[in-house]
Amino acid sequence: MTAPAGSEGSVAVPLFLNGEGMRGGRVHPSIAHYTFLGEVRTAPRYRFYACEGGFPALWPVAEGGVSVPGELYALPLEAVRDEFMPVEPPELELAVIELADGSAGLAVALRPEVHARGEGLIDISDSGGWRAYQASSKRR
Repeated sequence: MTAPAGSEGSVAVPLFLNGEGMRGGRVHPSIAHYTFLGEVRTAPRYRFYACEGGFPALWPVAEGGVSVPGELYALPLEAVRDEFMPVEPPELELAVIELADGSAGLAVALRPEVHARGEGLIDISDSGGWRAYQASSKRR
């Protein structure tokens, strides 16, 4: 994977987006200038939550997981640190996830203490993804 222009010497890493960072999302401008690798899915090892404040989050599980749809981008690690993570909610942390093809990528996931509290979390694992959940929420 090569880094975009202007990031010579940096190692580009795959970053999985499943919420407002995707194309059309409110924080997409922070990563829009990086290489879009395509629409992908996670391995079926995650539950997917809507969090109070209007953002989604992954949570890894040993059983009962689903494959979550999203988008994959190539970003230099420095961009993940300096541009992507600063716009993410404090309830989320960087994690290494498994994609449907068996490869690994970075993504944001719920912090363990947030999941343990459970407050403000709605399990949307069976919704078909963040965009589908938002569309169904607007129809209600």
